Parts: sequence; C-alpha cells; structure tokens
Amino acid sequence: MTHVPSHLAVIMDGNGRWATRLGRPRWMGHVRGAHTAREVVAHCAQRGVSQLTLYAFSSDNWKRPAEEVGFLFDLFASHLEHQLAKLVTHGIRLSMIGRRDRLPRAFADAIAAAEARTAHGTRMHLRVAVDYSSRAAMQEAFAQAGAEGARALGSPAVGGSLIPPVDLVLRTGGERRLSDFLLWESAYAELAFLDVNFPDLSTADLDAVFADYAARDRRFGGVPSTLSA
Repeated sequence: MTHVPSHLAVIMDGNGRWATRLGRPRWMGHVRGAHTAREVVAHCAQRGVSQLTLYAFSSDNWKRPAEEVGFLFDLFASHLEHQLAKLVTHGIRLSMIGRRDRLPRAFADAIAAAEARTAHGTRMHLRVAVDYSSRAAMQEAFAQAGAEGARALGSPAVGGSLIPPVDLVLRTGGERRLSDFLLWESAYAELAFLDVNFPDLSTADLDAVFADYAARDRRFGGVPSTLSA
C-alpha cells in the first residue's frame, strides 16, 4: 500500500469558483464542498492518515458578505449535527482550531460538545480550522510563553494543545499559496497544488497525491537517502 502522510493539511479552495463556473450561486459550491469534505475525511481514515486538518474558515474570511458568512456557519452547524454520530462510530476525534470568541454562541457550544463526545477516538484526529490565522496563533503563543518559553517552543499551542508537524499540505482550486495556514507546523511539509476546485476533488485525486508524496525523498536538511546509504 502506498505510504500516506501521517498529518495531512487541506486548504479546501474553489467552492465559490466551482459554483460560478456552473452558473450557480456561491452557496451551492459550499454545500457541494461540505459533501466532498465528508468523502475526504472517510477516505483519509480508510487509508491510514492519523492526523487530518481542514481549513474551513480563515480569520480573513470575515471580509466576505455577511449573508455568505452566515450561510457558512449554518452549514457548519448542520454538517456537524449530521456527522457527529459517524465520527464517534468510526473512532475519529474532532477538534476545532482557531478563535472561538467571535463564533456564533450556539455553534461554539456545539463544537465544544462534539469535542467532548469524540475525545476518545483513536483512529484519526480531525482538526477543523475556523476563524483561524496561523500568524495570530503564533503571536498569541509567543506572548503567553515569554522570551524564554518561546525559545523552547516546539509548536504554538492552539486551543490548549500542540499541533503535530504537517507532512503534506494539499491545496485545491489552482492557487499556489499557504494563506496563513499552519505556517509553523508546515516548516518541512511537502506541498501539493491541484487545479481542481475542491467540490470536484475525488478519492482518486487524493490517491494520486499520496502516491506522489510516497515517491518524494524527505531530507529535512540532510543529504539524499541514496547518498547516505
């Protein structure tokens, strides 16, 4: 079986462009993207990915029209309600990373309840980044740790826990940037950029990315493995 990344981070880009290309309202792209996210979670768990982080809503996304933002949080809440039982059944632990003080209160409470209910899942740890900014997370971590603590810091703590290093960052939608996502944790991550919009991402696309990842020689600053043998 093809080696898969232990920690996969996905920038789920292109929902709006998917809808626009088909002459549909943007909200339909988000609905279709939520369906694709379910497929990604299920496939990654099946393939043996132990850590999956999905970029759902950045801190900069508050700049979007209020109607779209409101729809997104309604969609998040509905998706969580309908998928929670499956996460528990399949042993998938759910955590949210990002700010919570600006989220709708009912949604923040639902996230906390879901985290508690899935806390004992060991098959895969699913993190969803909502109102998330990597730079803000690092600034907060450094401010809390102080100068001495910052020098010994392995990774900024988000939500009271450390995020493990990312092995592979996958971005859909054709863009070639990280957009303030897990910058510290992705210091040595492999990068994969796909021109496919996220709603069209298939399990075959994921498998192709995994196969490409397995063929890479990750040196972490060392020499190629062929020279060290």
